[in-house]
Amino acid sequence: MEAFQATRTQTPRNPTAEALLDAAERLLIEVGHGGISTRRLAEEAGANQGLIHYYFGSMDELFVQVLERFTGRLVARQRQMYAAEIPFIQKWRTAWRLQEEDLSAGYSKIWMELQALSWSHPELRPRVARVNAEWRGVLRDAFERAAREYGLDEEEFPVDALVAMTMTFGQGYAIERLEGIDEGHEQLLGWIERWLERLGAKGGDR
Repeated sequence: MEAFQATRTQTPRNPTAEALLDAAERLLIEVGHGGISTRRLAEEAGANQGLIHYYFGSMDELFVQVLERFTGRLVARQRQMYAAEIPFIQKWRTAWRLQEEDLSAGYSKIWMELQALSWSHPELRPRVARVNAEWRGVLRDAFERAAREYGLDEEEFPVDALVAMTMTFGQGYAIERLEGIDEGHEQLLGWIERWLERLGAKGGDR
């Protein structure tokens, strides 16, 4: 898959549009897209109802821009974290601490809400897929550096496979956590950390 290109719709700078995005973000976390009417959103934002379509054209477009804006903030944070000159295992631990923060902040729910919305609104799928591709790009860059750090064989540990495994695990982890399920999560993360520790020890022996 090609690296993500920054083709997302630019976030409006108008204060009213920003207030509508902020309100939609809060409501997506609180009640989900199915519980948001234009009237409720306008009241939450303290704006005229007609301005939703003036600035965004549709509620779906507004919801997608909420996801894109939120993703932009987190991706910038994540890239900065992975660029630090520290062992990869420390970055991995930080990434999972940040995953917990993102769950608490509501990002994971918003992403799941938009994925569910795109299942019945095919025109949204490319936009949601670009968010997925952006996260894959972050992981690909991080794992390529980690593979060099650990001296991993490309055929035995293909980076794209590691990215796909982590993305699948991360989204499954988020879904279960949102459902109140955490069975086996601590054990799985502990097992991965022990594996990374062994890789680091082998790398130090080279």
